[in-house]
Amino acid sequence: MRIIGITGGVGAGKSALLSYIKEHYSCRVILADEAAHEVEQPGELCYDELVALLGQDMCDKQGYIVKSRMAERIFGDDALLKRVNEIVHPAVKQYIIQEIEKEKARGEVAFFFIEAALLIEERYDLICDELWYIYTDVRVRRERLRNTRGYSDEKIDAIMGKQLSEEAFRAHCQVVIDNSGALETAFEQIDAALGGIQNGSK
Repeated sequence: MRIIGITGGVGAGKSALLSYIKEHYSCRVILADEAAHEVEQPGELCYDELVALLGQDMCDKQGYIVKSRMAERIFGDDALLKRVNEIVHPAVKQYIIQEIEKEKARGEVAFFFIEAALLIEERYDLICDELWYIYTDVRVRRERLRNTRGYSDEKIDAIMGKQLSEEAFRAHCQVVIDNSGALETAFEQIDAALGGIQNGSK
């Protein structure tokens, strides 16, 4: 089973490419954001630490952490955000490693994909066979974010300003998929990178 990490700037179109991969390849795909939701559930890896840090009022009547309340609590508080990240990020990686081991034991898929915004910063290269950078021209990304998410230029600037540069992404990733044009062109690059193993083949 080949373990591949996928990353790229906001608006690069990673979701569309992962949908293609899920449809055409024998694989398991994990999104770090969804993994974070899992490890924040009651009884899971970082629930107790988060509640102890942020307070029981972060939770609803059933005891589940309410993401909007957590976001409000840490908004503008860089020190608190840092402490939350120090709890969540290692737990997400631990969860993903556990899922990799489960898939290896099952032996049913050829590829395991991990999509994470902080793939490089959190050293996912240590658990992946290779890292992919989904490159998309900045102008195209901005247009997508304005049209599909309704983001203002100020919000786009703020998000992009916190992400790695194109040079840093390219320096750390072994495969670059250019998603600046038609999706079909990006799909062809994916097929070439994966050796054309399709339709559930192992």
